Amino acid sequence: MRAHLGDRLVVESPATGASRRDGEIVGLHHEDGTPPYDVHWSDTDQVTLVFPGPDAHIRHLEHRTGRSREPSRPGMAEAGAESAGVRLDGAPNPGDIGRRVAMERERQGLSRAETARRARMAPDYLAYLEQRPADPSPASLISLADALGTTAAALRGGGIDLPPGRGQALLHPRLQDLDPDECRARLSTHGVGRIAVSTPDGPAVFPVNYEVIDDTIAFRTAPDSVPATAGGTDVAFEVDHVDEAMSQGWSVLAVGPARIVTEPDALRQLADRAHTTPWAGGERNTWVSVRPTRLTGRRISPADE
Repeated sequence: MRAHLGDRLVVESPATGASRRDGEIVGLHHEDGTPPYDVHWSDTDQVTLVFPGPDAHIRHLEHRTGRSREPSRPGMAEAGAESAGVRLDGAPNPGDIGRRVAMERERQGLSRAETARRARMAPDYLAYLEQRPADPSPASLISLADALGTTAAALRGGGIDLPPGRGQALLHPRLQDLDPDECRARLSTHGVGRIAVSTPDGPAVFPVNYEVIDDTIAFRTAPDSVPATAGGTDVAFEVDHVDEAMSQGWSVLAVGPARIVTEPDALRQLADRAHTTPWAGGERNTWVSVRPTRLTGRRISPADE
């Protein structure tokens, strides 16, 4: 008997009227896929170590059965691989929940093993959730949310259309200033920030994907967009983060002159070191750089920290 993560273990007795159990294999103890297995049972929502008996068999995921079939139409094989959670190059293709779990875990500096321990689940199962488009049970999702200090709704993407910061304030909050080094650390290398520019109709603020290269903030935009008019003016650039579960957060404000980048070598360097393309899509090949002359920030935390 050999299995892969995500396969199902089915236990049924040939006796008439005997009960049937099945569960997802979420942990392997041998590289060759032989027993025992950590099984997430569908009837009890528990994960247990199982040594399968003669009344058990493996139901393999379709993409791992090894059967070679010609796709009935072009693209079916590729679509099947993607839907099974494996990209054509063999790399994991996580689902939305898995991406949110992994991002929150990494943001908090938690290892996969520590997160699994806090959530009382097998590390291999957590790896499976982060790397495949899985649909964890409500109990598993609640355990993960509790381990990460967030909510199950947030891991599912709930509240995405609502502004952050709708929770209750801390009982004893402390507002403290951040020094320049702390501000730079929170700006990090890239992310989503807000550029504030002056327009004939008044001030305007736009979210942009940005990069930080050699203490300079840079972002891409369309040549005829309002953010592109920032070139040659003094602007404000703001980045923040709100921890809904803990009612904490921080913000960093950079103020300085902006300019349109035109030098070929500088443009090539920005394109090579960019971490992502603009989320807004479209032709956004105009780079605007901001070199801060003033960098300030503040952080809200419990008074006893």
